[in-house]
Parts: sequence; structure tokens; C-alpha cells
Amino acid sequence: MAFCNTGNLGPNLDGIWIDNKPTAASDGGVLAVLNPLDDSLYRNVAESTVDDVNRAVESAHKAFQTYKHTTTKEREKMLCKAADLMEQYIDELKDILIDEGGSAYRKASFEAEKAVSFVRASAGMVRQMTGKTLPSDYPDKISMTIRAPRGVVAVITPFNVPLIKAARLCANALATGSTVVLLPSEHTPIVSLRFAEILAEAGFPPGTVNVVPGNGYKIGDALTTHKLIKTVTFTGSTVVGKHIQKLCAEQNKHVTLELGGKNPLVIMADANMKDAVQGALRGIFMHQGQACIGSSRIYVEKTIYPKFVEMYVGIASKIGMGDLRDPETIIGPIISDRQRDRIKQHIEDAVSKGAELATGGVWTGNRCAPTVLLNVTKEMDVCQQETFGPVVSIYPVDSFDEALSCANDTEYGLSAAIYTANLNNAMAFAKGIESGMVHINSPSISDEAHVPFGGIGDSGFGREGTEADLETFTDLKWVTIQS
Repeated sequence: MAFCNTGNLGPNLDGIWIDNKPTAASDGGVLAVLNPLDDSLYRNVAESTVDDVNRAVESAHKAFQTYKHTTTKEREKMLCKAADLMEQYIDELKDILIDEGGSAYRKASFEAEKAVSFVRASAGMVRQMTGKTLPSDYPDKISMTIRAPRGVVAVITPFNVPLIKAARLCANALATGSTVVLLPSEHTPIVSLRFAEILAEAGFPPGTVNVVPGNGYKIGDALTTHKLIKTVTFTGSTVVGKHIQKLCAEQNKHVTLELGGKNPLVIMADANMKDAVQGALRGIFMHQGQACIGSSRIYVEKTIYPKFVEMYVGIASKIGMGDLRDPETIIGPIISDRQRDRIKQHIEDAVSKGAELATGGVWTGNRCAPTVLLNVTKEMDVCQQETFGPVVSIYPVDSFDEALSCANDTEYGLSAAIYTANLNNAMAFAKGIESGMVHINSPSISDEAHVPFGGIGDSGFGREGTEADLETFTDLKWVTIQS
């Protein structure tokens, strides 16, 4: 693997990215980034301090003073160039996603290719910064609205889809004329640093994108509350998201939150069984269940419940857990000891309280085999809490109304899905489900560059996507001209 600049601080050491160049941490601190497959050292990276965060924000603020005046043609050209470069380096990006984040090849390919499409789509945003002409109560007065970039954006990204989130949110902010300070997960900072290098190679000026690797609990508050940060966008746990929301509220600062999920999948008796089974498998086992939009609760109409369980468990028990670069491998390692312990606790708690372990619950190194639980009840942690692993609960239901009621029995509201041939039930589900996103006859795992991605309740606040981010990263101004 060839790193462009980040490795020049010493052997196997990547730097904080400020002003389009790597730099050591102000206190010389180093963060070890581990390969989750076996917890061996992948790379060392400089661990940002509060002083480093301040340097990065000031760099972004300084850059904003000139970058906000760049033309649409200039920003469009740089974003298109960045997408082209990502395609050129796509094998390298896939390798980082595999070795740093534990992605299986299919997931790494999906993420890298999706990230390219997100950056390319952001180039189209540049010419969508439009306003309106408005009628006026006064004669000879022109009334209109214009959009202006808000300023420095803090982007805080998770470990599970680090490139997708960095690509979408950084590129969309840059498209509007804003600048960025990116705080990636401490588990997956290298792919974000590589992305920043690519942006620099594409022509983005120094300071437009800065990356501060480190532990969010140490530096996250300093970034979020910095007076020069105008917008915060966070992807991660609900607990941390609510904390960030409170900090932003105290400063009357714009914030978007994409948080956890306990997403339901409903399968009616009239569904195409083969499609439903495949969708249900993809919906939870992609990236070994480490997906906020994974369908961890499956509600199946009773008349087909036994058949569905038989087919589902039969396939789940044989899902590939081989070499991560083998396209047949689906299940990779769980990212950290903390997350592994959470998955183990959820499974053990459920079984101890009477749940049936239909398959799985077995660990091979840092990998948990696809796990299917039956007879799950509300007093079990796995019933209501986000597990964030390859663990799914299947419940029988008597009717569509019961399925909808059960699906809504959660504090989360991110993504939901239903398989049915009945159009009336499909639309009733779409209208009745308390969720930010709904998919009919397709898995709960889905995303595209232009869609309003996000949830409600404990799943988040606001939306991501090209159109939504025009609102997130810009201010709408009313302008009048009296002739």
C-alpha cells in the first residue's frame, strides 16, 4: 500500500492532517490502530489533542475566507477530479477498509464504490445553490433569496462505514463552499486520512479539509463547542448523539445526528419467500451486523413462520466466514473488545431468559457466527437495545396490524422494511411505520447519494444527502433591492 504523505513522520506513523500536510500531535501522542481480525497493529497515527483540534479549526476558518469565493466551476472541477482519483485508487481504498475496519471484500467494494458515487453526486450540488424570486408588497422592489455557505463544519464519523460518511459529508460541505474538520472513529482513521490526501491531490486548497484522528471522548467536545464551528454532523451512538445535541443547543449551533437503530422487517404470508429470505439475510449480516440500518427484528406472519425460519436458519448457518478477500466471505470480525463483549452479553442474556438459539452464538477468534434467536421477550436486552452485531430475533405475528404495532414498539426510528404482494398493506406500512426510511420488498439496508437519509426518535435528528445537505451547510438569506 502506498500512502502519499501520511507516512513521512517516521516508520509506520501517520500524521494529523492540517493545511494539506501531515503533522505530529502537539504532545507527541500516538494512537495504535488495530486490525480487528486478530488485533495486530495495522498503523500508528498521531493522536490529536485539544490544541490540535484548535489548530485544525483555525486552519479551516482561515481557508473558508477565500474558499467561499471559489466559483461553481472551480468546486465542480475539484469534486469531479476527486471522484476520478478515488476510482484510480479504489483497490487501495478497499484494502484499507478490509485491514483497518474488518470489512469483507463485498462490503469493502460496496463502500468504496458508493463513496465514489457520493463524491461525484456532490459535484452536482454546486449548481443547486439556488434561491427564489419572491413577490413583494411594495412597488418597484425586487425580493429574493440566496444561499450562502455557513462556515466550518465539524464532521464526526463512525467506524462501520468510515469512507462513505467521510465522502458524503465532506464532499457535500465542500460543494456548498464550506470547509471541514473531520474527526473519524479512533478505530478507522487511516481511510479518512487517505481520503483527505485524495482531496488535496484533486486541488482542494490547504485548510479546506482537516482530519484530527483521536478519541472522541477526549477531543469531541472541544471540536463540537469551538466557537468557529458553525455546523456539526455526527454519526454514532444515540447516547453520544444526545450529548452532542445538548452541547450544540447551548450554543444555538446547527446539528444533524444519524444515530442507532433497532430496525424492523415485516414479512407477510403473501410475500415472495425467496426474496424475503434473501432480503432478511442481507439486512442483518452485511458487515457482520455492524450497520445502523440493519434489520435486527423480523416479524413473520404465523402461517409462514415455520417455513421462513427453516429456510432462514438453514442459509444463515452456512454463511461464509473465510478469508476477508474471498468474495464468498460475508462475516468479518467485530471491531473491538468492547463491542464483542456487548454482543456476547446480549446473546447470553437472551438464552438465560428462555430464548432459543436457532443457530450461531459461536465465536471464531474475533468473529461471531450469524446468530438467530427465537422466543425473544421484552425483558431480554436484545429485544429493545441495539446489538450492532450479527444477531437477529424472529417473531411470529397474527396479522398485518400486529406486525405494524410490534414494529413501532421501539424508541428508535431509522429504517424499516416490509415484504408483501398487497399494495394496500405496503402503503399502510409506509404511512404507519414510525421511521425515517421505509423499503417495500427490499432490505432495510439501502442508501443513495441524493436521498434524505436519516431517522426519528432515538435514531437521529435531521437528514443527510445532496438536497438535505444544502439546507445543513448553508444559510438562506432574504435580499431586497429597491429600484
